[in-house]
Amino acid sequence: MSDIYVPGVKSRLNTEKLVEDLMKVERVPRDRVERDIERLETQKTYWQDVGRRMNALRESARSLYSFQNPFNERIVSSSDESALTGTATREALEQERYFTIKQPAQADRFLSNPLDDTYKVEAGAYTFTVGTSGISFNFRGGTLREFTEALNRRGQDRLQASLITVKPGSKSLLIEAKITGEENRLGFSGAAEKLGQQIGMVEPAFDSKREIGEGVLTVKAGEKTSVPVNPGVPSSSMVLKFETSTAVRPTEAWVPPQPPQGPAIPGAGSVSYGGIVIENDASLVELPVWTPPEPPKRVDDMGVISLSFSDGTSVPLSPVGDSSAFNSRTYRLDETAPGKTLVSIDFVNKNTHRDVSVRNIQVYDPSTIGGVKPLNAVSTAQDAILSMEGIEIRRSSNSIDDLIPGVALTVRTATEKPVKLGVEPDRQGVKDAIISMVGNYNRLMAEINILTRTDNQVIEELTYLTDDEKTEYRSRLGAFQADSTLGQFRSTLQRTATASYPTSEERNLALLAQIGIGTDVRRSGAASGYDASRLRGYLEIDEKALDAAIASKLPAIKELFGSDTDGDLLADTGVAVNMDAMTKPYVETGGLISLKTGNVDSRISQDKRRIDTLDRQLARKEADLKMQYSQMESAYNQMEQMSTSFDNFSRQNSYNNNR
Repeated sequence: MSDIYVPGVKSRLNTEKLVEDLMKVERVPRDRVERDIERLETQKTYWQDVGRRMNALRESARSLYSFQNPFNERIVSSSDESALTGTATREALEQERYFTIKQPAQADRFLSNPLDDTYKVEAGAYTFTVGTSGISFNFRGGTLREFTEALNRRGQDRLQASLITVKPGSKSLLIEAKITGEENRLGFSGAAEKLGQQIGMVEPAFDSKREIGEGVLTVKAGEKTSVPVNPGVPSSSMVLKFETSTAVRPTEAWVPPQPPQGPAIPGAGSVSYGGIVIENDASLVELPVWTPPEPPKRVDDMGVISLSFSDGTSVPLSPVGDSSAFNSRTYRLDETAPGKTLVSIDFVNKNTHRDVSVRNIQVYDPSTIGGVKPLNAVSTAQDAILSMEGIEIRRSSNSIDDLIPGVALTVRTATEKPVKLGVEPDRQGVKDAIISMVGNYNRLMAEINILTRTDNQVIEELTYLTDDEKTEYRSRLGAFQADSTLGQFRSTLQRTATASYPTSEERNLALLAQIGIGTDVRRSGAASGYDASRLRGYLEIDEKALDAAIASKLPAIKELFGSDTDGDLLADTGVAVNMDAMTKPYVETGGLISLKTGNVDSRISQDKRRIDTLDRQLARKEADLKMQYSQMESAYNQMEQMSTSFDNFSRQNSYNNNR
């Protein structure tokens, strides 16, 4: 059945196969050009990969000497990060400070008694205050959840409410101020005060604040005075608050006294007889050797203020700080002298050159706010109080950025022991940046070695490559071995990495090898001998040596990677500067890599145009062959038909003759 011939459907001479075989031969030049395009596109990919490696090296090199270089970064270390942390800008000075955290800043957080889920909040005009800021809204009445949502919509960044499930079917309402600080107390008025009392959040209270003394009290140097507190104030839950300032007198030059003149001794007298006068010898008085007095000693004693109690005891308060402006100071009496009654505030100024002024002395119960007192205070509004090397600091927030220039502190909790806070260079950041540059250097060097060499060993010695990466790189071996561009670049790159550069410690630090980076960094105990990989330009890092150098020679290391030698405030020499400079002509717009890929693109475009021309020629050729073979098959069919006709005619004649 396979040999059945159907005219117009199947070619008896199999002309399609003949044409296809002929066209395969005709397509050989076209296929060759197509393979050239694939090869060129692969070469373009290789050049682009080299360009990316160069760009990565350039960027990591620039990061080591540019304005944002890690040598100028500062970090803050804390001996107790649970109590005090900090961040530093590049302008912060390297230093160490000691802090004692007396209390962190807090906001008022008041909790109600447990309430049934069915509790309804009455309609009314509700007003809450946080410090001097008020939040008012009209509530039409509803459930606790509806009231909480209404309060949160209006509280925004000042006030927040939430419901806490105490047990199934019972919830407590928590209302909290979102602003810390003693001055930002949470207050209730109108319907809010009534609701607070109904749900057991607050209770009525009398304002216990008392003003002690009037105006400004100035205690001059060497003087003392006392301010009575009458009647006495029990220390239970009370706070003493006042403001202090100091005025330092200019130091006058001391003029020592002159030696005393000594006693006045009368004359010895004389005797005369017969015109002869005999004078008595002068009296002899031995005077002690004059010793001038020592100059008066300067006394600096900031412990000026103390408290006296009804039992006859006294407690000194923390030292005041030098400040021409008045600074607020607050003391909890139940912590300073629990169970006692304050009867006077005493001032003894032992300073020889400093006047101390005090004003706005008052005692009050901090839990009382506008006639109400919280019943279930989760926390009470208070300032952050900390001492920096004996100087007391008070802020309304736990974030303090105006104490040490360039350093932002965050107070977290109170401490018993001093916390050491250190501002130092970001040595880990420096190390990471150097390692990043060395890593990019080695990856670029590996890329160049693979493209310019045919030895498979250059791939096997790269132990960090995955199996898939090794397979990919084997296809690249020697792709550019005839191109001198990369060989020249590799030589220049190696010279840059091993050259000597000027630094402030040039005798001890002028080479990368002196900080533990080199092409053959030998560690103690390492086996010596020939290692081909060390001849290919890769850099090694002795991490211990690098850590030691960063710890002790950071300024010189910065100069090693980039330094200004001509005073124009721009780095002009160094490892990183030179690596940036040598890679720039290759990777910049219109650079050598762009020219290489541009040339490849031009050749690809030419080959694609050639393929278009060949495709047209092949199409015409195929059409001609199909026409020729079609004509041939048509002629063959006609001849076959004529042969059949002749055969039929002969058979017919034979039949007639036989009759």
